[in-house]
Amino acid sequence: MKKICLFILTATVSQVMFSQNTDTTSKTGNLSISGSVDAYYRYNFANAKDSGRTNNYTSYTNSQNSFELGMASLKADYTIGKVQAVADLGFGRRAEESSYNDNGTLAAVKQGFVAYSPSNKVKFTMGKWFTHVGYEVADAYLNRNYSMDYMFSYGPFYHTGIKMDVTANSNFSFMIGVTNPTDFSTASFTKKNFIGQIHIATTNSKINTYLNYIGGKDMSDASVNQVDLVFTGTVSSQFSIGYNGTMKSVKPDGGDADSWWGSALYLNYDPVSVFGLTARGEYFGDENGVAGFGTNIFDFTLTGNIHINNLTIMPEFRLDGAQDPIFYKNSDKLTPTAKSTGTFILGTAFHF
Repeated sequence: MKKICLFILTATVSQVMFSQNTDTTSKTGNLSISGSVDAYYRYNFANAKDSGRTNNYTSYTNSQNSFELGMASLKADYTIGKVQAVADLGFGRRAEESSYNDNGTLAAVKQGFVAYSPSNKVKFTMGKWFTHVGYEVADAYLNRNYSMDYMFSYGPFYHTGIKMDVTANSNFSFMIGVTNPTDFSTASFTKKNFIGQIHIATTNSKINTYLNYIGGKDMSDASVNQVDLVFTGTVSSQFSIGYNGTMKSVKPDGGDADSWWGSALYLNYDPVSVFGLTARGEYFGDENGVAGFGTNIFDFTLTGNIHINNLTIMPEFRLDGAQDPIFYKNSDKLTPTAKSTGTFILGTAFHF
C-alpha cells in the first residue's frame, strides 16, 4: 500500500509538472518572514527543597524552580507562482526535544519543505513538516495551554516524506502521504509509513472534524498504527471547545500488539479581547506500559491568556494524578510514593 501510494504521488507530480507551459522565470516571488520567542518559569509544589525531581513527564517543561527559554524561531516562506519553499528554524528546548533523533544542524530545522500547487485544489509537499496528528502544536504561541498534554508528548512530532493535499470544497479535504518512520529526518532503509487525514467542516466553518492516521514500521521493525480524532467547535464569539482522542498500537516483530490511548477536552472562554481562559482535562491510558508508564494518568490544567499586542502571558496551574504512585515527594529518594502533584507555570510567548 505504501509503495503504491508513493508511486501514485510521484507519477502525479511528474505528469502535472510536465504539463505546465507557463514561463515563471520572469515572475517575482513573495517572501514573508515570521518568528516567535517563548520563555517560562515552572515550580512544582512537591520540589520546594530542590530534591532533583521535577515531576514532569510531558514535553518542553522539564525543569524546576528555574527560568527557561522555550524556543526562538525564525520562519521564511517564499512563494513564486505555484511553487513554495519554507525554512522554519528553531533554537532551544522545544526544537531540541522535537528533533530528538537528529544531530547537528538538522536538530534546528523544525520544518523545511518545498511545495507545488498545480491548482487551488491540489498541493504536493516534500520535505519535513509538523505532524497532522493531535490538537496541540510545537509552537507555544499557537497553544492556549503552555504545558503540553501526554498525547502530544508521546505521539509524533513531525514527518519527513512526500504528501498530497486535496481540497474538494470548503467542506471536505483530505491528505495522503508516504514518510520516513515518525520523527526521523533521515532513514536509509526500506521502512516507510503511510499517513492520511480527512477533514470535514460545516459551511460556516464553526465545526471542524479531523480524522488522522499513521501506519507502518518503526526503527525496531515493530508495526505501529495510530488513529487520531480532533474536533473543534465555535459556540459563540466568547466560547469554543476542542476535543482530541487518539490510540496508538505497537506490535513488536514476533510479539503481541499492545496500545496506549488518550482523550482530552479543551474549554476556551474569552470574555474580552485581552483576556481568556482555557481548561484542559486529559485522560491517558497506558496500563500495559507501551509509553513507559504502566498506569493510567489524568491531568487538569487551567491557563490564563493575557494579550498585549503580539505578546501572550500565560499563568497556569496544573494537577497531574495517576492510578499508581509515579510522582516524587521531597522525602522520596529512589522510589516515588505520590499519586498526584501540582505545578505552577508562568509562560510567555511573542510572535511576529
